[in-house]
Amino acid sequence: MPALIAVAAATLVLLVAAPAATATPAVPGGAAPTPAAAAGSPQGPATVAPGGPAPAATATPVAPGGPASAAGVPRGPVPAAGVPRGPAYAATTPSARVLYEQGPSGRYLLDGTWLFRADPALAGERLRWQSTSSTAGWARTSVPNAWNATDESLASYLGAVGWYRRDFRLPSRDPGLSWVVRFESVNYRARVWLNGRLLGRHAVAQIPFELRLPRGLLRRDAVNRLVVRVDSRRGPSDLPPQKLDVRGRPQGGWWNYGGILREVYLRRVADLDLADVGVSVRLPCARCAATVRWEVLARNLGTRTRSATLTSRLGARRVALGRISLAPGAQRKVTRSVRLTAPRLWWPDRPALYEASVTAGDGARVLQRVVRRIGIRSVRVDAGGLLRLNGRRLDVRGFGLHEDSREHGFAIDNRVRDAQLGWARELGATMLRAHYPLHPHTLERADALGLLVWSEVPVYQLESSDFAKPSVRRAAVALVAANVRESRSHPSIALWSLGNELSARTGPALSRYLTDAAAAARAVDPTRPVALAVSGAPTVGCQSGYEPLDVVGINDYFGWYPGATGLIADRDLLGDYLDSMRRCLPRKALIVSEFGAEANRSGPVEERGTYEFQSDWIDYQLGVFARRPWLSGAIYWALQEFRVRPGWDGGNPRPDPPIHEKGLVTFDGQRKPAFSLVRERFRATRQVDR
Repeated sequence: MPALIAVAAATLVLLVAAPAATATPAVPGGAAPTPAAAAGSPQGPATVAPGGPAPAATATPVAPGGPASAAGVPRGPVPAAGVPRGPAYAATTPSARVLYEQGPSGRYLLDGTWLFRADPALAGERLRWQSTSSTAGWARTSVPNAWNATDESLASYLGAVGWYRRDFRLPSRDPGLSWVVRFESVNYRARVWLNGRLLGRHAVAQIPFELRLPRGLLRRDAVNRLVVRVDSRRGPSDLPPQKLDVRGRPQGGWWNYGGILREVYLRRVADLDLADVGVSVRLPCARCAATVRWEVLARNLGTRTRSATLTSRLGARRVALGRISLAPGAQRKVTRSVRLTAPRLWWPDRPALYEASVTAGDGARVLQRVVRRIGIRSVRVDAGGLLRLNGRRLDVRGFGLHEDSREHGFAIDNRVRDAQLGWARELGATMLRAHYPLHPHTLERADALGLLVWSEVPVYQLESSDFAKPSVRRAAVALVAANVRESRSHPSIALWSLGNELSARTGPALSRYLTDAAAAARAVDPTRPVALAVSGAPTVGCQSGYEPLDVVGINDYFGWYPGATGLIADRDLLGDYLDSMRRCLPRKALIVSEFGAEANRSGPVEERGTYEFQSDWIDYQLGVFARRPWLSGAIYWALQEFRVRPGWDGGNPRPDPPIHEKGLVTFDGQRKPAFSLVRERFRATRQVDR
């Protein structure tokens, strides 16, 4: 089922414009490598995002169906070319607020008015839109923004090119400060300019990336102009891919929204930057002492040697992490572990959190502080193939979700996120799953609410032939590592998922990907299980390629979809299939990672697509799961309706394309009859064996 995100280069790097050039690997689905320059970068030839190296893009691939044309123009109030005057627009200072707490100090939200311009002829760079001061041809907008949020046409889905611009003044004129711009999510490929100079390129959605603003380029006493070119077209080897079926119809699991889909920040750095702060926990048993480990990457963005003392707290306890001295452009990794006796554990019904923030100070002042809140808990798979939290067996119930809305597409705000979390809590869920990394606000709220998270990357419905391409395989592995590095401090995250519905038979190429990706995840975070979601397919048999995994998720649509050979049309075959998977994988934890049926009307219980059919189908499925105590849980797909792709029917004989209607809540926020049934069943299930 649907999944989301995209990544490009095999090394996941940001390309930084500067005099000296260095080669960058080719992008899956793209063309030849593009040289990148990095003078002044403390990381060497690439600027590394706080969550780890970020994906890079080179040449823009052509989407299925050919290049963008007038039919694929992003819709919106964009003035025609040649308009002599654009909208009134004045530079403003970013506001000193953030939309999520955990992260570095010194962030300023680049809110206020942005400008947008469609580029149907792909002429923007040739016409130097990145350098113009005129507003002619631009329209006022705001960010986050999906330019095609309400356009359900095929051209909209296939993608296009649009430009964003934000004129701003620095919050401080202090010449000793460095500045970084942080993008939380851009779909799909981005090129970023400051005052007409290319800063870097990036390709991925839902994984944040940062670019340093060169001191010599910044205007400290005048207006700065940030320009972003966004290309939402994808190729057949991108992540997720854009493919066509044999009849020329687009494939894919969620709508392709183009734009800057999450917020943008300007970040102040007083020379010393805590570029990556991860806090991990080891808990051998529920009554054992815990070991808390800090990993801090510090770098000096200034022009002189900087010394600082790093400290943290573990609850009320002060923890000294060490003292560092860094020359300009240098970086250093600092690690420290401490033992915590008799900790308060993080449980779904009592999610105890500890302060674990890191502060860098030079004695006279605080240079930077990175907020972290951690939970003391362990998640592991035992020798009998059962998933355990703090040593207790799990039988989770949860929901898949998409960050979608009818009005804003994927450019939603925290109000929408909180509404989804509220429904999940009311329904009695203990786990959430998405096909891409969730927004940091969602993860913070999950930490505080006691919701576990199945954290997945959009390595989605690729074939074995795709993984046979080294560039695709390396890009997918790098994306897994970037996700783990970015979110590893959140106690809500229970496992790292390597993808969704890949080839049913693993084969050498896919097996190599699973081996490499699992190793990459464990290299960054050895404390959590590694998972993969697979399509339930009775004819496939045991797959030795799953050996690197700890958890196998089964996407169960028995009795809803017929499957390739019609063998999953009969829901009565579900139990036997689950039993066969248990025999195949006795030491792996098994979770039903998806199950769901479309519903958009009342009608007979035997009629597919009715509310009555949906309720009966869900009740049957939950009954089958309950009779298998070795299952570690089940996740309903999905909590709320969302857009999929043009022509989507989802197995419903009377569909409402492109809306995925398996949700228990409609796209407009109305509860379906199955909502109360699921709430009753989920709340009656003992999800944590305490």
